[in-house]
Amino acid sequence: MAATPQNPAASAPRRKVSRHRGEGQWAAGHFTPLNGNEQFKKDDDGLNVRTRIETIYSKRGFDSIDPNDLRGRMRWWGLYTQRRPGIDGGKTAILEPEELDDEYFMLRVRIDGGRLSTQQLRVVGEISQEFARGTADITDRQNVQFHWIRIEDVPEIWERLEAVGLSTTEACGDTPRVILGSPVAGIAADEIIDGTPAVEEIHRRIVGNPAFSNLPRKFKSAVSGSPLLDVAHEINDIAFVGVVHPEHGPGFDLWVGGGLSTNPKIGVRLGAWVPLDEVPDVYEGVISIFRDYGYRRLRTRARLKFLVADWGAEKFRQVLEDEYLKRTLVDGPAPAQPVARWRDHVGVHQQQDGRFYVGFAPRVGRVDGTLLTKIADLAEAHGSGRVRTTVEQKMIVLDVEEAQVESLVAGLEALDLSVSPSPFRRGTMACTGIEFCKLAIVETKARGISLIDELERRLPEFDEPLTININGCPNACARIQVADIGLKGQLVVDDKGEQVEGFQVHLGGALGLEAGFGRKVRGLKVTSEELPDYVERVLKRYQAEREDGERFATWAARASEEALS
Repeated sequence: MAATPQNPAASAPRRKVSRHRGEGQWAAGHFTPLNGNEQFKKDDDGLNVRTRIETIYSKRGFDSIDPNDLRGRMRWWGLYTQRRPGIDGGKTAILEPEELDDEYFMLRVRIDGGRLSTQQLRVVGEISQEFARGTADITDRQNVQFHWIRIEDVPEIWERLEAVGLSTTEACGDTPRVILGSPVAGIAADEIIDGTPAVEEIHRRIVGNPAFSNLPRKFKSAVSGSPLLDVAHEINDIAFVGVVHPEHGPGFDLWVGGGLSTNPKIGVRLGAWVPLDEVPDVYEGVISIFRDYGYRRLRTRARLKFLVADWGAEKFRQVLEDEYLKRTLVDGPAPAQPVARWRDHVGVHQQQDGRFYVGFAPRVGRVDGTLLTKIADLAEAHGSGRVRTTVEQKMIVLDVEEAQVESLVAGLEALDLSVSPSPFRRGTMACTGIEFCKLAIVETKARGISLIDELERRLPEFDEPLTININGCPNACARIQVADIGLKGQLVVDDKGEQVEGFQVHLGGALGLEAGFGRKVRGLKVTSEELPDYVERVLKRYQAEREDGERFATWAARASEEALS
């Protein structure tokens, strides 16, 4: 049996703790907390804060909240304090947390597999309108985020969400976060295998389970049987990717150790083929390795990617098999190179059953409660009542009869939700940014929306697949390192010598089987105001210099620094 906080004696025999105390690995007997985060988790499980929210904080108000709950345990229930308005990006790194905190919260609703009914979507829209000043952003992890949430309203919001089968449990914190899934699982005509049963069983076993509620840091997961590789599997802590074994048939290829932020790493294949019914067991084994062997001494090294990098794929697989699964995994093939250049399912596509699904593109995931209820109305009128979110901040309506497709498309377009978007609208993502995020340095959402509009005006004939990812800080929530054009927010000096909002530029990143990180050109930074000019300039050079069929990422890798400046 593996070690847990409830059962430390089940670990390997304790050794004398050295002065350095190792990396804080429980499996090495290092249970003494080595930083403040580990201490508050040991003092009380983050799952327990819900009772205090319901019985104390929601009744006595913001000022009654214990600091370790406010900036720690409340994340276990999807709550982060948002940024106080009026604090510029230059103060992000120098102010104390209590100076940055507003008395309102971001609340994240986890949507595992991106699966929503129209009833659920309507409730999300209603909560947005009643409690969140209309906010309801779609994230690049298939979730929905509210802002302006008062602690007094949280219990009622939970009650409404849970009445329709949604929750905020472990949507944040050092926990198993939302399980990404193909948004067209079980319906796509080209699907290799439907991972839905595995997503559901993982959720049943793991989410809200105290055995997995104290991880070294967050744990990001993905399961998809789509040949489009549509869940960004390369940058998750664990991912199951649909493949066909030559002897055993459809199953999943196992990846571990991906992640971005300031130390980006592409996940590695363990070379193991996992049948559908064994996916939850393997998931439990991998998350248990992270819990027991993960580095807890330094927060900057507490992600699974650092353990995988130190151990290597062979040792990681051996520990998984020998200590946790107690059996050998089957060797298996790698996934095939996806044929399609886009992986977001935008457009009109035929399903297995002859009906159609229709994917559409809000600008940078920015929607509101009123719009979500209108989408629910359209989906009910034209489909079966099922909608999906994607990992590119898009949405999909499922189960549309052929005779209803044209009417649905017209209804979505009337809401400015394009089914045939420009490459700029389709490929631009943005994180929350300085509007609400305490870590951000620059504005992102409005900047992304204006950039889309400007590029559509300036380059109306541009028709190549292109991703532009905009991040408000170095933490890469918007996946800047793996975008064609990745923009990392920072303060830069303009031509007048003044410090203004701007971006460091990454060029030529990619996901897929040619996954890699973007190139940074020395000294290449642009101000926010210069951004449309810069992107227009570099795209025109790409058009002039590219070879036949050459992707932007390939061109950017070989282009001169002058061409990229």
